Amino acid sequence: MTKAPAPASRIVPLEAFIELPSHARLLGLDLGSKTIGLALSDVNRQIASPLETIQRVKFGIDAAALLKICDKHQIAGLVIGLPLNMDGTEGPRVQSTRAFVRSLAPLTPLPIVLQDERMSTLAVTRTLLDADASRAKRAAVVDKMAAAYILQSALDRLERMLPPDEDELGG
Repeated sequence: MTKAPAPASRIVPLEAFIELPSHARLLGLDLGSKTIGLALSDVNRQIASPLETIQRVKFGIDAAALLKICDKHQIAGLVIGLPLNMDGTEGPRVQSTRAFVRSLAPLTPLPIVLQDERMSTLAVTRTLLDADASRAKRAAVVDKMAAAYILQSALDRLERMLPPDEDELGG
């Protein structure tokens, strides 16, 4: 019987996701103080799509809802936005995110990547403004769209790490 990795070892660099089973989805998270935005990758891990928003209650309830979604969609790994300050330093929001991850890690065998999320909410809000979305519409979708932005950033980075397919090499 193999021993489950220690929770701290579940926080991995993005490169570790190369070893995940093929055709397994990733789940992106945008952690806010009141909500958790979720986004889902396709099975080929190329496209991130907004999924839903969890209204935060308390950690145990939030984690149970999140893990239920992971089971439902057969998630192979989590990409959690790390809200660094614009100068790259860590503030209170990063500390809160790290605390959430430390508490979540013992509850799941899933590997977790922390993805720099600077500018994600701003970029999504700007896109919604350009689309002339009302304030109410923006509020309803911004968290899950920010999660999609975070996840897509990770998917794009992951794609650049993978060797080219044999089909692309003419083989």
